[in-house]
Amino acid sequence: MKILSLRKTGLVLLGALLLPLLVTAQDKATLGVSSIKPTASLADSTRPDKKMELNRIVESLDSQLIDRINATRKFDVVGRSDLNEVIKEQDLGASGNVDAKTAAKAGKLAGAKYLLVATVDDFQDYVEKATFEGTGHTATKRVFRFSIIGKIYDSSTGKPLESANFQTGNDEFKQIQQERNYSVKDGELSDEMMVAVSRSLAEKIANRVADVIFPAKVMVKRDTQVTINRGEGAGVAVGDTFNVFALGEEMIDPDTKESLGREEVKVGKVKISEVDPKFSKADILEDTGITAGAVLRKVK
Repeated sequence: MKILSLRKTGLVLLGALLLPLLVTAQDKATLGVSSIKPTASLADSTRPDKKMELNRIVESLDSQLIDRINATRKFDVVGRSDLNEVIKEQDLGASGNVDAKTAAKAGKLAGAKYLLVATVDDFQDYVEKATFEGTGHTATKRVFRFSIIGKIYDSSTGKPLESANFQTGNDEFKQIQQERNYSVKDGELSDEMMVAVSRSLAEKIANRVADVIFPAKVMVKRDTQVTINRGEGAGVAVGDTFNVFALGEEMIDPDTKESLGREEVKVGKVKISEVDPKFSKADILEDTGITAGAVLRKVK
C-alpha cells in the first residue's frame, strides 16, 4: 500500500512538473507558411541575366523566413508540403490572392490555425551612370530594390487578418554592406550579402506576423519599469518607444455581427532599456493605468 501511495504521489508530482510545459506547447499557434515565389508578371519582366540572382534571393528568403518565425517562439510551422500542394493547385504562388474558401482548405490540410502567403512583387538591381554637363565627369550608382507582400489569414474562417508590404532598398542595402563588410561581386550579390538581405526581410515579416497574432504584452510591472514578452530577434531594440494599451470590451459590428476585436485604451508609454534573449525591460515614460497583460504598439 505504501509503495502504491508513493507511486501515485510521484505521478502527481511529475504531472505538476510537466503541466507548465504542456500549457506552453498548447499556447503556441499553428502557422502554415507558403513557399515564397515571385508574381508571374515579375518573373516575366526580370532581365534574363538577373533571373538567377532573383531566384537565389527568393530561395534564401524562403528558408530564412521559417527560421525567423521559429525564433519568435510563438508558432509551430506545420504541414508545409500539404499547403504547397493547395497553393500550386490554386496558382496562388503567382498571384498571392487567396479567397476565404481556399484559405480555409489550405489551413485544414496543413493543420494550421493561421496561414501566411508571401509573394515577391518587385525586384530591381542595376547600375545607373550619370554624366555631369560642363565637366564631363561621370558617376555610377547602384540601384537595389526588393519588395514582398505578406498576407495573413485565419484559416478557421478564411478571412484575411493583415496584408502588408515589406521592402528593402538602397539605404538598407548600403548599411548592411558597410556594417558587415560584405562585398558585391560582378554587379550581383555575394552569397553572404544575399543571406544578410534575406535575413533582414525575413525578420521584418516574422515580427509582423507575431505582432498581428500575438501583440507584445506587459508581463510584469515593478515601480517605474515593465518587462515585456519580446526579446532578441523579435523586432525590439534599446531605445524603441511603445504606446501601452489596456484591452476593453469586444466590439461587435451591429450590422454583420462580426467581431471587430477588443477596444484598446491608451494607458501609457514605455522605452526599451534592456533586451535579453527571451524578454525585454522598458522604462515607463507615461502611466495612467499600466498593468500586466497590457498590449504594446511600437511608436513609428
